[in-house]
Amino acid sequence: MLRGFKNFLMRGDVIVVAIGLVTALAFSTLIKAFTDSVINPVIARLQGGKAVGLGWQLGNVGNNATYINIGSFISALIYFIIFMAVIYFVIVTPYKYTQARRGAEVFGEPGPVKTCPECLAEDLPEAARKCRYCASDQPRMD
Repeated sequence: MLRGFKNFLMRGDVIVVAIGLVTALAFSTLIKAFTDSVINPVIARLQGGKAVGLGWQLGNVGNNATYINIGSFISALIYFIIFMAVIYFVIVTPYKYTQARRGAEVFGEPGPVKTCPECLAEDLPEAARKCRYCASDQPRMD
């Protein structure tokens, strides 16, 4: 029973989705900090609104709503970098090692690609016989 659960969790698509969700969560924190600390004060300055920290005061001194708080944004950026490093070294690296022992390569360099002469898509695998975008026949690469 536990072996089946382990095999389910170690499937490539489950790990990729989990990493994507965690990355999105960390990125959302970064975006929230940017909007709360930079965008919101600019908008509040246009309307009227108090804060103290690393940044610039756009309106009256002591008005937090018109203060661009760069310190909070830098803090979120540092959090994002540390969080992604932890994800890489705690999840991605062991997963790559486990999959390599199973004979599968994950998170590696993509294979060689070619350009479709019809639609000019540049990301077709070199061995492709048809374009995935326009369905035109592709010349053989020998």
